[in-house]
Amino acid sequence: MRDQDTGHPADSPDGADSQRGEPRLTTRETAELLGVKPETVYAYVSRGQLGSRRAPGGRGSTFDAGEVRALARRNRRDGGASAPSGQEAAVRTRLTLIESDRFYYRGVDAVDLAARHTYEEVAEWLWTGQLRPGTVFSAPETSVAVARRAADALPEHAGPTDRLRVAATAAAVADPLRFDLSEDAVLGTARILIPTLVAALPPVLRDGHDRDPLSHRLWTRLSGRPADEPALRALDTALCLLVDHDLAASTLAVRVAASARAHAYAAVSAGLGVIEGPLHGAAGGLAHRMLQEVLEVGSAAPVVAEELRAGRRIPGLGHRLYPGEDPRARALFALLEGIPRAAPALAAARDIQATAARHAPLHANVDLALAVLTASSGMAPTAPETIFAVARTAGWIAHALEEYGERPLRMRPIGLYSGPRPPRPLPE
Repeated sequence: MRDQDTGHPADSPDGADSQRGEPRLTTRETAELLGVKPETVYAYVSRGQLGSRRAPGGRGSTFDAGEVRALARRNRRDGGASAPSGQEAAVRTRLTLIESDRFYYRGVDAVDLAARHTYEEVAEWLWTGQLRPGTVFSAPETSVAVARRAADALPEHAGPTDRLRVAATAAAVADPLRFDLSEDAVLGTARILIPTLVAALPPVLRDGHDRDPLSHRLWTRLSGRPADEPALRALDTALCLLVDHDLAASTLAVRVAASARAHAYAAVSAGLGVIEGPLHGAAGGLAHRMLQEVLEVGSAAPVVAEELRAGRRIPGLGHRLYPGEDPRARALFALLEGIPRAAPALAAARDIQATAARHAPLHANVDLALAVLTASSGMAPTAPETIFAVARTAGWIAHALEEYGERPLRMRPIGLYSGPRPPRPLPE
């Protein structure tokens, strides 16, 4: 039997490793072996890099010694190895800095920007370093019509992210100038592509006007409830806070595509292809479903217990870049506290965090905050992923623009072959 979260052999019931019979390590011993704080050990658990089980008597957790040693070796190898000649060990970027549980867009506190500016204005700041007050993205009807026709041709069970991917491809085909990678051309593409993606989603309410802020138009495609100003402000703030977050998996995919000089539509498509992973853009949907279950059951305890029993991480908790609280979650929760109908979902989120803290002291991340926003707004479990995808498209464009200014094909790592050494005889 294998642990569903880590892929390692499951723990034996007697508290020792089933393969070697070694005593299991305490949290303190594990932290010392890894050279980290005990809180970081639980962060490894939350990211699925380390398995754990409750210690006898229910106090603390224990860890497989071999698995801990393997993680320590990986950390030493990844942290100490130099990049091969001609390869990039890190990617220089002027866009987003994350440090001390805060993050910044071009040096400006991102939470402050989100509190004072709209999604379109924040996108312009990230792209150009200039604020354009009153900016509203709109798309020509020809681009919207092509994207809608392509998305409407999908099967009924297709999800919003499927529609976004198809819409991006259709919009690219309809643009004969897509191969122009100059900054002005790419920015023109971005200002059209983002509203085109939103327009390709089927409206739930009356379709928004193309002169409305993008968050207003997106609301009509996510919720059947009329939106009030506090709810729209919360959605717009969520979009602002999710615009960029350094080199997340989808952003790295975008930069690889841009390094090969793929056009902006193709680079965005590369990002859209990555976000469906449950450890990235789809994590918000998992948190939404868990939150709804807690609301239905009336308590987080049985829901969290079932997640742990199944060997799954608790969605919406912990983030590898924030030892403390995720500033995006903190900002969204503050806004949601001013929306009366969000109170039950907020209480359920706090219950989840408090219950899970008995197992691992992790803070809520932006996925849990998004879940509160979407669940309290009558949106489907797919809504967090849709919000994430639309928001992050602006960040992907910013990273593509940076990469177009770098040496082509620099995002080309060298594989470290670990298979059998040649020559080997031909297989029979």
